[in-house]
Amino acid sequence: QVQLVESGGGLVQAGGSLRLSCTASGRTSSSYAMGWFRQAPGKEREFVAAISWSGGNTYYADSVKGRFTISRERAKATAYLQMNSLKPEDTAVYYCAARNSFRIGYTKDAYDYWGQGTQVTVSS
Repeated sequence: QVQLVESGGGLVQAGGSLRLSCTASGRTSSSYAMGWFRQAPGKEREFVAAISWSGGNTYYADSVKGRFTISRERAKATAYLQMNSLKPEDTAVYYCAARNSFRIGYTKDAYDYWGQGTQVTVSS
């Protein structure tokens, strides 16, 4: 079992930046890939970015490519999502997720563990 806790959300103006963190606890000795998803009001939860266990492979949704960067520090059991050039359409609750595999997962069904979410609001 892996527990995930996100932090770093908040209110920012369009064009600004935020960095989200996700710290894992519990059975962190196993190999697990991590991802970030987001859910805006009235919309489905959507994939944002993912990173493999090694950190050597990353993948991004087209909507955030070139603006967001996912990374991880395995020694700290923490993953990050650096978000630059934020837009009002990035406003959502952002969720961290982990899966029992060292490979990246591309859909929410591929993930086994979820954090509680952190709100990101981008004002125009």
